[in-house]
Amino acid sequence: MREVHIDVISEAVKTLCQEANFDLGDDVLAALRRAKDTEESPTGRDILEQILQNAEIARTERVPLCQDTGFAVLFVDLGQDVHVVGGDLNQALFRGVAEGYGEGYLRKSIVWDPAIDRTNTKDNTPPVIHTRIVPGEKIHIVVAPKGGGSENMSEVRMMKPADGLEGIKDFVVDRVKRSGGNPCPPIVVGVGIGGTFEQCALLSKKALLRPLGEPNPDPRFAAAEAELLERINALGIGPMGLGGRTTALAVHIEVFPCHIASMPASVNINCHSARHKEVEI
Repeated sequence: MREVHIDVISEAVKTLCQEANFDLGDDVLAALRRAKDTEESPTGRDILEQILQNAEIARTERVPLCQDTGFAVLFVDLGQDVHVVGGDLNQALFRGVAEGYGEGYLRKSIVWDPAIDRTNTKDNTPPVIHTRIVPGEKIHIVVAPKGGGSENMSEVRMMKPADGLEGIKDFVVDRVKRSGGNPCPPIVVGVGIGGTFEQCALLSKKALLRPLGEPNPDPRFAAAEAELLERINALGIGPMGLGGRTTALAVHIEVFPCHIASMPASVNINCHSARHKEVEI
Protein backbone atom coordinates (compact mmCIF):
# COMPACT_ATOMS: atom_id res chain seq x y z
CA MET A 1 0.00 0.00 0.00
CA ARG A 2 1.33 3.42 -0.99
CA GLU A 3 1.81 6.00 1.76
CA VAL A 4 1.22 9.73 1.34
CA HIS A 5 2.12 12.17 4.11
CA ILE A 6 -0.41 14.84 5.06
CA ASP A 7 2.19 17.57 4.50
CA VAL A 8 2.25 16.70 0.78
CA ILE A 9 -1.54 17.00 0.67
CA SER A 10 -1.60 20.33 2.53
CA GLU A 11 1.06 21.81 0.27
CA ALA A 12 -0.84 20.71 -2.84
CA VAL A 13 -4.10 22.24 -1.62
CA LYS A 14 -2.34 25.48 -0.65
CA THR A 15 -0.98 25.81 -4.18
CA LEU A 16 -4.32 24.92 -5.81
CA CYS A 17 -6.18 27.58 -3.79
CA GLN A 18 -3.86 30.26 -5.11
CA GLU A 19 -3.57 28.99 -8.68
CA ALA A 20 -7.35 28.69 -9.02
CA ASN A 21 -7.77 32.33 -7.97
CA PHE A 22 -4.89 33.67 -10.08
CA ASP A 23 -4.99 31.63 -13.28
CA LEU A 24 -8.19 31.29 -15.31
CA GLY A 25 -8.29 28.06 -17.31
CA ASP A 26 -7.40 28.01 -20.99
CA ASP A 27 -10.83 26.57 -21.84
CA VAL A 28 -12.55 29.55 -20.20
CA LEU A 29 -10.24 32.05 -21.87
CA ALA A 30 -10.87 30.47 -25.26
CA ALA A 31 -14.65 30.67 -24.71
CA LEU A 32 -14.38 34.32 -23.71
CA ARG A 33 -12.37 35.14 -26.84
CA ARG A 34 -14.94 33.40 -29.05
CA ALA A 35 -17.71 35.31 -27.29
CA LYS A 36 -15.94 38.62 -27.88
CA ASP A 37 -15.61 37.84 -31.58
CA THR A 38 -19.32 37.05 -31.96
CA GLU A 39 -20.92 39.50 -29.51
CA GLU A 40 -23.16 42.01 -31.31
CA SER A 41 -23.35 44.58 -28.52
CA PRO A 42 -20.48 47.12 -28.47
CA THR A 43 -20.86 47.39 -24.69
CA GLY A 44 -20.80 43.62 -24.43
CA ARG A 45 -17.61 43.41 -26.50
CA ASP A 46 -15.95 46.05 -24.32
CA ILE A 47 -16.89 44.13 -21.17
CA LEU A 48 -15.55 40.86 -22.56
CA GLU A 49 -12.30 42.59 -23.50
CA GLN A 50 -12.01 43.95 -19.96
CA ILE A 51 -12.66 40.47 -18.53
CA LEU A 52 -9.86 39.08 -20.69
CA GLN A 53 -7.51 41.89 -19.67
CA ASN A 54 -8.37 41.26 -16.02
CA ALA A 55 -7.52 37.58 -16.43
CA GLU A 56 -4.15 38.45 -17.97
CA ILE A 57 -3.34 40.86 -15.12
CA ALA A 58 -4.31 38.23 -12.53
CA ARG A 59 -2.14 35.59 -14.19
CA THR A 60 0.96 37.73 -14.67
CA GLU A 61 0.85 39.65 -11.38
CA ARG A 62 -0.42 36.70 -9.27
CA VAL A 63 -3.41 38.57 -7.89
CA PRO A 64 -7.01 37.36 -7.55
CA LEU A 65 -9.29 37.35 -10.58
CA CYS A 66 -12.04 38.75 -8.33
CA GLN A 67 -12.28 40.29 -4.89
CA ASP A 68 -14.59 37.39 -3.96
CA THR A 69 -12.07 34.57 -3.76
CA GLY A 70 -14.78 32.12 -2.90
CA PHE A 71 -15.83 29.34 -0.61
CA ALA A 72 -13.18 26.63 -1.01
CA VAL A 73 -14.96 23.57 -2.41
CA LEU A 74 -12.77 20.45 -2.59
CA PHE A 75 -13.44 17.27 -4.55
CA VAL A 76 -11.15 14.50 -3.31
CA ASP A 77 -10.89 11.08 -4.97
CA LEU A 78 -8.95 8.90 -2.53
CA GLY A 79 -7.48 5.71 -3.93
CA GLN A 80 -8.35 2.69 -1.81
CA ASP A 81 -4.71 1.57 -1.91
CA VAL A 82 -3.43 4.83 -0.39
CA HIS A 83 -2.53 5.10 3.27
CA VAL A 84 -2.52 8.73 4.48
CA VAL A 85 0.11 9.09 7.19
CA GLY A 86 1.19 11.81 9.61
CA GLY A 87 -2.26 12.88 10.75
CA ASP A 88 -5.86 13.40 9.73
CA LEU A 89 -6.74 13.82 6.04
CA ASN A 90 -9.46 16.41 6.65
CA GLN A 91 -7.21 18.47 8.87
CA ALA A 92 -4.55 18.38 6.15
CA LEU A 93 -7.10 19.74 3.67
CA PHE A 94 -8.19 22.43 6.16
CA ARG A 95 -4.57 23.47 6.70
CA GLY A 96 -3.93 23.69 2.97
CA VAL A 97 -6.89 26.03 2.52
CA ALA A 98 -5.93 28.19 5.49
CA GLU A 99 -2.32 28.54 4.32
CA GLY A 100 -3.29 29.05 0.70
CA TYR A 101 -5.69 31.87 1.49
CA GLY A 102 -3.35 33.41 4.06
CA GLU A 103 -0.13 33.33 2.05
CA GLY A 104 -1.94 34.24 -1.18
CA TYR A 105 -3.60 37.29 0.40
CA LEU A 106 -6.99 35.94 -0.68
CA ARG A 107 -10.16 37.31 0.89
CA LYS A 108 -11.52 35.30 3.80
CA SER A 109 -15.26 34.98 3.25
CA ILE A 110 -16.47 32.28 5.65
CA VAL A 111 -18.48 32.90 8.84
CA TRP A 112 -18.87 30.37 11.66
CA ASP A 113 -22.57 30.77 12.41
CA PRO A 114 -24.65 31.22 9.25
CA ALA A 115 -27.76 32.61 10.92
CA ILE A 116 -27.02 34.46 14.16
CA ASP A 117 -23.42 35.31 15.07
CA ARG A 118 -21.80 35.73 11.66
CA THR A 119 -18.22 35.93 12.91
CA ASN A 120 -15.54 35.50 10.24
CA THR A 121 -13.34 32.43 10.68
CA LYS A 122 -10.42 34.56 9.39
CA ASP A 123 -8.75 31.82 7.33
CA ASN A 124 -11.51 30.79 4.87
CA THR A 125 -12.02 27.47 6.60
CA PRO A 126 -13.79 25.18 6.93
CA PRO A 127 -13.86 24.18 3.27
CA VAL A 128 -16.62 22.01 1.82
CA ILE A 129 -15.11 18.60 1.09
CA HIS A 130 -16.63 15.93 -1.16
CA THR A 131 -14.66 12.67 -0.82
CA ARG A 132 -14.96 9.50 -2.88
CA ILE A 133 -13.11 6.23 -2.37
CA VAL A 134 -11.92 5.04 -5.79
CA PRO A 135 -9.67 2.22 -7.08
CA GLY A 136 -5.92 2.77 -7.23
CA GLU A 137 -3.13 4.32 -5.22
CA LYS A 138 -3.47 7.98 -6.18
CA ILE A 139 -5.20 10.98 -4.63
CA HIS A 140 -6.92 13.33 -7.05
CA ILE A 141 -7.86 16.75 -5.66
CA VAL A 142 -9.88 19.52 -7.29
CA VAL A 143 -10.13 22.93 -5.62
CA ALA A 144 -13.03 25.01 -6.92
CA PRO A 145 -13.42 28.43 -5.23
CA LYS A 146 -17.11 29.37 -5.49
CA GLY A 147 -18.15 33.00 -5.28
CA GLY A 148 -21.18 34.00 -3.25
CA GLY A 149 -22.88 36.04 -5.97
CA SER A 150 -23.24 33.15 -8.38
CA GLU A 151 -23.95 30.59 -5.66
CA ASN A 152 -26.87 32.71 -4.47
CA MET A 153 -28.51 32.33 -7.88
CA SER A 154 -28.56 28.51 -7.71
CA GLU A 155 -31.64 26.40 -7.06
CA VAL A 156 -32.93 22.85 -6.54
CA ARG A 157 -36.45 21.97 -7.61
CA MET A 158 -38.22 18.68 -6.91
CA MET A 159 -40.06 18.31 -10.18
CA LYS A 160 -42.70 15.79 -11.22
CA PRO A 161 -41.70 12.99 -13.59
CA ALA A 162 -44.50 14.17 -15.88
CA ASP A 163 -42.63 17.48 -16.34
CA GLY A 164 -40.07 15.60 -18.42
CA LEU A 165 -36.97 17.05 -20.02
CA GLU A 166 -38.94 19.96 -21.48
CA GLY A 167 -40.02 21.00 -18.00
CA ILE A 168 -36.43 20.83 -16.78
CA LYS A 169 -35.24 22.99 -19.66
CA ASP A 170 -37.91 25.59 -18.90
CA PHE A 171 -36.81 25.58 -15.24
CA VAL A 172 -33.16 26.16 -16.20
CA VAL A 173 -33.95 29.05 -18.53
CA ASP A 174 -36.28 30.62 -15.98
CA ARG A 175 -33.61 30.36 -13.27
CA VAL A 176 -31.11 32.18 -15.47
CA LYS A 177 -33.69 34.79 -16.45
CA ARG A 178 -34.54 35.50 -12.80
CA SER A 179 -30.83 35.73 -11.97
CA GLY A 180 -30.27 38.53 -14.48
CA GLY A 181 -26.91 40.22 -14.03
CA ASN A 182 -26.45 39.10 -10.40
CA PRO A 183 -24.08 36.16 -11.10
CA CYS A 184 -21.76 38.34 -13.25
CA PRO A 185 -22.37 36.92 -16.72
CA PRO A 186 -21.24 35.50 -19.01
CA ILE A 187 -21.96 32.50 -16.82
CA VAL A 188 -21.42 28.76 -16.88
CA VAL A 189 -24.59 26.83 -16.07
CA GLY A 190 -24.31 23.48 -14.31
CA VAL A 191 -27.45 21.33 -14.38
CA GLY A 192 -28.04 18.24 -12.29
CA ILE A 193 -30.88 15.83 -13.06
CA GLY A 194 -31.84 12.86 -10.91
CA GLY A 195 -30.58 11.31 -7.72
CA THR A 196 -31.96 12.71 -4.49
CA PHE A 197 -32.31 16.29 -3.27
CA GLU A 198 -28.68 16.59 -2.17
CA GLN A 199 -27.19 14.39 -4.90
CA CYS A 200 -28.89 16.50 -7.56
CA ALA A 201 -27.33 19.68 -6.16
CA LEU A 202 -23.91 18.03 -6.11
CA LEU A 203 -24.32 16.92 -9.72
CA SER A 204 -24.97 20.48 -10.85
CA LYS A 205 -21.85 21.72 -9.06
CA LYS A 206 -19.68 18.93 -10.47
CA ALA A 207 -21.01 19.79 -13.93
CA LEU A 208 -19.10 23.08 -13.64
CA LEU A 209 -15.80 21.16 -13.53
CA ARG A 210 -16.17 19.70 -17.02
CA PRO A 211 -13.92 21.35 -19.64
CA LEU A 212 -15.92 24.28 -20.95
CA GLY A 213 -18.17 23.35 -23.82
CA GLU A 214 -17.31 19.63 -23.77
CA PRO A 215 -20.68 17.99 -24.49
CA ASN A 216 -22.39 15.35 -22.40
CA PRO A 217 -21.45 11.92 -23.81
CA ASP A 218 -25.15 11.05 -24.16
CA PRO A 219 -26.27 12.71 -27.43
CA ARG A 220 -29.74 13.35 -26.00
CA PHE A 221 -28.37 15.46 -23.19
CA ALA A 222 -25.73 17.00 -25.44
CA ALA A 223 -28.58 18.24 -27.64
CA ALA A 224 -30.35 19.62 -24.56
CA GLU A 225 -27.17 21.48 -23.56
CA ALA A 226 -26.92 23.08 -27.00
CA GLU A 227 -30.59 24.08 -26.98
CA LEU A 228 -30.33 25.55 -23.49
CA LEU A 229 -27.26 27.58 -24.40
CA GLU A 230 -29.09 29.03 -27.39
CA ARG A 231 -32.22 29.83 -25.37
CA ILE A 232 -30.24 31.41 -22.54
CA ASN A 233 -28.21 33.60 -24.88
CA ALA A 234 -31.43 34.70 -26.57
CA LEU A 235 -32.58 36.23 -23.26
CA GLY A 236 -30.46 39.31 -24.01
CA ILE A 237 -29.03 39.63 -20.48
CA GLY A 238 -25.52 39.87 -21.90
CA PRO A 239 -22.11 40.45 -20.30
CA MET A 240 -22.48 41.76 -16.73
CA GLY A 241 -26.23 42.08 -17.36
CA LEU A 242 -25.87 45.11 -19.64
CA GLY A 243 -27.32 43.51 -22.74
CA GLY A 244 -26.00 41.35 -25.53
CA ARG A 245 -25.96 37.86 -26.98
CA THR A 246 -23.44 36.38 -24.53
CA THR A 247 -25.22 35.51 -21.29
CA ALA A 248 -23.68 32.04 -20.93
CA LEU A 249 -20.47 30.47 -22.17
CA ALA A 250 -21.66 26.89 -21.70
CA VAL A 251 -24.37 24.67 -20.23
CA HIS A 252 -23.28 21.34 -18.76
CA ILE A 253 -25.77 18.63 -17.72
CA GLU A 254 -24.99 15.70 -15.41
CA VAL A 255 -27.50 12.96 -14.66
CA PHE A 256 -28.00 10.20 -12.08
CA PRO A 257 -30.69 7.52 -11.62
CA CYS A 258 -33.63 8.54 -9.45
CA HIS A 259 -36.70 7.19 -7.66
CA ILE A 260 -39.76 6.33 -9.76
CA ALA A 261 -41.78 9.01 -7.95
CA SER A 262 -39.18 11.77 -8.24
CA MET A 263 -37.35 13.95 -10.75
CA PRO A 264 -35.01 16.34 -8.92
CA ALA A 265 -33.41 19.09 -10.98
CA SER A 266 -30.77 21.57 -9.92
CA VAL A 267 -29.10 24.62 -11.41
CA ASN A 268 -25.70 25.77 -10.15
CA ILE A 269 -24.45 28.96 -11.78
CA ASN A 270 -20.84 30.05 -12.01
CA CYS A 271 -19.68 33.54 -12.92
CA HIS A 272 -17.26 34.19 -15.80
CA SER A 273 -14.38 33.43 -13.41
CA ALA A 274 -15.04 29.69 -13.65
CA ARG A 275 -12.21 28.81 -11.28
CA HIS A 276 -10.91 25.32 -10.52
CA LYS A 277 -7.54 23.62 -10.46
CA GLU A 278 -6.61 19.99 -9.88
CA VAL A 279 -3.68 17.76 -9.01
CA GLU A 280 -2.95 14.07 -8.76
CA ILE A 281 -0.70 12.97 -5.92
